Order: sequence, then structure tokens, then C-alpha cells
Amino acid sequence: MAVVPSLLGNVGQVTGNTVSVRQVATVDSGMAVIQGRTYRIGQVGTFVRIPQGYQDLFGIVTQVGANAVPEALKELEPHGNRWLTVQLVGESLGSVFERGISQYPAINDEVHLVTESDLGRIYGISDTGQVQIGRLSSSETIRVQLDLDKLITRHCAVLGSTGSGKSTTVASILRSISTGKNEDGKTSYPSARVLLLDIHGEYAKALSDVARVFRINPYRGEQELFVPFWALGFEDLVQFLTGGIGEERAMHLRDKMIELKEKSLGKYPRSGASASSLTVDSPIPFSLHQLWYDLIEAEVMTFEGPNRDQPALIAKGNPTGLVPPKYKPWQRGAAVVLNQNAPGIRRQLENMRSRLLDHRFDFLLHPGSWEPALDGKVSTDLDALLESWLGHDRAITVLDLSGVPSEVLERLVGSLLKIVYESLFWSRDKSEGGKVRPLLVVMEEAHAYLIRDSASSASNLAKKIVKEGRKYGIGAMIVSQRPSEVDETILSQCGTFVALRLSNAGDRSQVMGTVPDSLSGLMDMLPLLRTGEAIITGEAARLPMRVRVTLPGEGQRPESEDPDVSGGWSVARRKEDYAQVVTSWRAQAPRAVKAIVSVKRRPVKKEEE
Repeated sequence: MAVVPSLLGNVGQVTGNTVSVRQVATVDSGMAVIQGRTYRIGQVGTFVRIPQGYQDLFGIVTQVGANAVPEALKELEPHGNRWLTVQLVGESLGSVFERGISQYPAINDEVHLVTESDLGRIYGISDTGQVQIGRLSSSETIRVQLDLDKLITRHCAVLGSTGSGKSTTVASILRSISTGKNEDGKTSYPSARVLLLDIHGEYAKALSDVARVFRINPYRGEQELFVPFWALGFEDLVQFLTGGIGEERAMHLRDKMIELKEKSLGKYPRSGASASSLTVDSPIPFSLHQLWYDLIEAEVMTFEGPNRDQPALIAKGNPTGLVPPKYKPWQRGAAVVLNQNAPGIRRQLENMRSRLLDHRFDFLLHPGSWEPALDGKVSTDLDALLESWLGHDRAITVLDLSGVPSEVLERLVGSLLKIVYESLFWSRDKSEGGKVRPLLVVMEEAHAYLIRDSASSASNLAKKIVKEGRKYGIGAMIVSQRPSEVDETILSQCGTFVALRLSNAGDRSQVMGTVPDSLSGLMDMLPLLRTGEAIITGEAARLPMRVRVTLPGEGQRPESEDPDVSGGWSVARRKEDYAQVVTSWRAQAPRAVKAIVSVKRRPVKKEEE
């Protein structure tokens, strides 16, 4: 009887989805040659095929050697080097492959190596709604595609230690979405919409040809990033402006803010807004300068006169220039008395004034054409902001937050997520909404602001997106090098995981908790993966698989590659100019130099000079 080259062994025991396989004696090496191609035998993570008449069962090898011996045979076969443990994962009838199994193998059924033709049945998908990510590590002729609908609506996570190829993987996925072609040679997804929060400024160059880039200090071809403060929630805005304030004192700010919004709305009516439905969180423009001036006046105001009810004003001050009014000082003889209704928030108002004068926060507190005048008038409304972010002619929007001060990053991300979520939530049935044109929000370096057990606005909004975003067409991609530091609720809602090399045991355990115990052996390979290699599991993948991610071309890779230390140190010393270092530091722009630096700033008033 001729020996079948692909025969690996026979079924020795079946326990649920776990099958113990006894290798046949003819398998005397770790290699097999089938139709001129070489295959490794008994490798953890490889596939096997168990024929069942017209049907084939497919499984993944999870154990090899002594631990793979069935419990009842351990005494009889103490060395155990001829056994494999296989987890059944799917079946095929003809050329149609499906996850899950409808029947189990019998004892002594043959178990075969999976050849390239078999892999083609599993991964050779011609269906629409797929996005190519790379090729199988075990067979680089087989393309790996992910189900785009499940990748986005069920959310996903890209996890890997620094240097594992995480940023390159994200860039590869996004580029495949934006430039992938169908059989007719046309762009597969011309209406794709992706919003990338780029914390370290890695993606602007890599995606410049398929994205609109917004940056605080933009380079040529980029647009300036503005986030109107009046679109933020009350708590986030007040916490940022004051550095912290008690609930009772915050009421003074709340009342004054509502008053200014009511005046603004009364003078400049806005579609969809009315005084009866106005709240402190309504995105209605108002002047922070006027807010500060009105509140500081209540703090410094004094009274004089026979009844001590006449304001003792000396000079009116200037809200625009943040110059407080000047009143006669309080006197012990009671000729001039203090304002008994002062809210007692003078220290917080000084913090507010410092923020307003700090040029680092101009993108938020002085947001260009979105900055309100003293009466609340703006030359540009939120619709223009949303259109510039979500409605332009390219698939991807990169919000480069690398110039954002670290102390406000968490709140800023929360504010950005709020603006995007609220706009798509309330427009869910319109053509601009997420149900008609879904949005993928990519959160890079998520461990920096989606911190475990945090009650920040960023974490709360991210939780809302991963829990409810599917209903409104908002998907999330969580990207992190430290998954153990990311909020567990957020990761638990991700249906697909792209796990690159992870060296830290705590990070690995976080990922291992996302797969069934029967497949945990696959995750043992995480510390050994090559750069750019990933294990993909979850709803968007037909099967758990080990993949070599397709590298973007030269000039299209994120600016996150390791520096060439030996090359940089081996060349002759060049002339250096540290004045340019200081210029870039002050300008908060890495490419700025003395001769060309030009940073837009708010005009300085004469009284401030």
C-alpha cells in the first residue's frame, strides 16, 4: 500500500474539541516534501486536516511531545515524543470553509498535514468586504484577509512591544483600506472614513498621500489643528482652566457660563438650539475672556457711599487683554467695603488667566476662526470643523497630537472623542452619519490616556464607543505597547486581536485572556515572533493564524523605526548648531529652524507688551 506523503498520524483520543494524535512510524523527521514543497511536521500553530468523507475537519497543533500524551497512556508511553494535541477549529465541504464543527472524528481516523492547496480553501477568499493584511508565515503564497465589517463594528486591538512592528502594522492596515483595489481595478472602499489620533507624530509622512493631516504647528501641505473649547464638556473645560475646583464654587462658573451662552444664542440664533433646551454642555460659542472678566470683577469689586452700595470703580479694565477692573481698596474704617457676594475663586481665576495667556494652548483656547468675540460671535461654526475632519476627499484623517502638552492630553483626547461621537450619534440617520458612512477611530498609544480603572473623560468616551458605537457606525482600533495598562473593559470589547511580539508577562496574559484556553498554546509564541509578524485571532479572522504583515513601501512607513546607532556614531563629527535645537523646542515643531520658523500666534495687545 502506497504511503500518502501528507499522512501525519491517527486519532488516538477525542475530548470535546481536543484531539490527541499518534504520529505514524513513517514520519521519522521534522520535514515532509509534498509536490516539491517542504513542510514542517508537528509545529505548534500549524494546521492539520482530518478527512471525513466529503467533509474535512481542520485543527491547530497546540502541543507536541510529552505533554501531548493522553493521561491514560502516560504510564505506557513515558517519553511521549510521538503525540500531538490538536484543537478543532473548523470544517469544509468542498471549497466552502466555515468556523466551528458539526461532527467529531473517530478513533484511528487519519490526520494529514495541511498543504498549500488546503490553505487556499481556507484563506483564498474572493468575497467582497475583505481587507488584505499580509501573508501566512507558514506559506507566504497564501494571502491573509480580514473581514472588514467585523474588524470595525466589533472593534479591534493591535498590541505589541516597542520595536515589534506595531505602527507599521497599523499603517499597513489603513493603507490597505484606503488604496485596496477590487477585481475591476477600482478602489474597493472609496467612501472609507478613518480618524487616527497620532500621539507621537509618526503617521503624517507615512500616510500623507491618502490622508489629511492636522497639526498644531503644521508643515507644508498640512492644516492647523484647532479644537474649539466651547465644544468641550463643562467638567473637562473647568478642570483644565482652573486646575481643580469644588462643586459649590464650580456652580458660579456654571451659572455664568450658561448666562453667556444664553446671550450668545439670543444674539446669534443657531439651528437646532433654543434657550429652553440650553445646558452648560451645549456646544454654543461664548467668550472665555468675558467669563473671566465678569467673575474676576465680582472678586475685586468694592462698594462705597452712605449705604455702601455704590461701586468704588477706578478703571474698567479690558476683557480682551485680560486686564481686570480696578476698584478702591477695602479699608478698615468701613468707608469702602468688600463685595459680600464674591464667589471666592480668585486663585482659580488666576489659573484661568495663565492658561489663556499660555501660547501652548492657543489651539484650544484661541482656536482661529472658531474663537468667539466677547459677545459670542464666531466666523466659523462646528459644521466646518466636522467637515474638515470627516468630510474631506481622502479616506484618512490624522490628528497629530505630538505638540499637545502632556498635562492636557488625556482631557483633549476625551474632548475629541466626545465631539466625534456626539456628532455621529445625533446624525446617525443622515447621510453624514455613521450608519450610512461608518467611521473607524484609531487610538494610538492607548495606554497613555485609556488608563486602567481611570474615570477620565477619555476612558469614559472610549468605553461608550466600544460598548455602543456599533449601533451608530463607530468602530475602534486600540493600539498599545502595554495592554496590561489599558482599561480592561475597553480591551474586553475588542472582537479581533492583532498580537505582535510581547515580551512582558503581564502584557501577554492580557492577550491570552482573549482566546479560548484550548488555543492558549498559540500565545506562548508571542515573545518569539519576528518583527512585523503577528498572531491574529477573533471575529475578523477566519481562523487564528500567524501572519507576516505586508510592509508599506519606502517613504510610507511610520517615523518610529529605531535609529542606526552604529551608523550614526561611526561617521565623522559634523558641525552642530544648538540654536536650532532651541528654536524647535520653543516652536514645538521638530523641523523648525532659525531661518524659516514662523509660528502663528495671537496678536499681542499694547497693554500686554
